[in-house]
Amino acid sequence: MPPKKKYTREQILNEAFQMARKKGIDAVVARELGKALGTSSSPIFTAFKNMEELQREVRKRALMEFESYVKDALNFTPAFKYVGMKMIEFAMREPKLFQLVYMREHDGNQIFSNLVEELGDTVGVCIEIMQKDYELSKEEAELLFQQTWLHTFGICVLVAGKVCKLSLEQISTMLSVEFQGTLMLIKSGKFKTIPVDEVKK
Repeated sequence: MPPKKKYTREQILNEAFQMARKKGIDAVVARELGKALGTSSSPIFTAFKNMEELQREVRKRALMEFESYVKDALNFTPAFKYVGMKMIEFAMREPKLFQLVYMREHDGNQIFSNLVEELGDTVGVCIEIMQKDYELSKEEAELLFQQTWLHTFGICVLVAGKVCKLSLEQISTMLSVEFQGTLMLIKSGKFKTIPVDEVKK
């Protein structure tokens, strides 16, 4: 009887990552992963406590993949638009990884600021640049970043879900319109929240 193949933690993680990249994180189950490795599921649970731990590591790897897209952001201007364009490119090229990083379900207690924090140190850098280049207060720059990011995220969801196809030129125009429109509104000093009221008949 031939000896059982041995797999390192890294080999198992690499295979799980490729499965998630092609089919999504829900496809990363012990039985199918064992098949892909050419073995049973036993080696998986030797290297990892459980499938939840393995899936967390796959998500970390997916986040690292996204970070590789934006690591040179400060070499471009405007840096925040470059980050937005690269985020959308990531959603286009790696839709399953984008969904894993940014579209997974939470327990309902996740707040918006937590989602933004997942972008890493680039957020703080972009906000500082906005303050300097457009003479904004920190609060104004944060509002500008928030609105632009929300718009960018919406485009990412459209392309990652293959809801519609957009060219890079269209995307660039959309981001510019959103950014410039929000900036003009903030600079005008006329921004206010308009409540929705029932029309009295």
